[in-house]
Amino acid sequence: MKIPDASHPITVTPTGRRVTVRVDGVTVADTTDALTLQESTYPPVYYLPLDDVDQSLLRRTEHQTHCPFKGDASYYSVVTPDRELTNVIWTYETPYPAVAPIAKRVAFYPNQVELTVE
Repeated sequence: MKIPDASHPITVTPTGRRVTVRVDGVTVADTTDALTLQESTYPPVYYLPLDDVDQSLLRRTEHQTHCPFKGDASYYSVVTPDRELTNVIWTYETPYPAVAPIAKRVAFYPNQVELTVE
């Protein structure tokens, strides 16, 4: 486990705006309770409460990854009437203490979905 520091900072703050995720015109998620995770120089990532995601469109996969700063991630696919986007959502169900607020929230690959912050 690595701890965020000045050379690799990570912050988690309330987004304070509405975040909507759509795939092929289908609303997958809609929330005003997102958190923004800013890690070092990477683009911000929006973590949404799972309760604000249409779980009928999700299929959990066996894919997993590990981040030395955040922990082990599990993945979901989004299944719409037109297609399936495999492993497009990830979640840290039990993240490391430095990013504990993102526990049981989900994030979407923004290059694979239509993610709007307004």
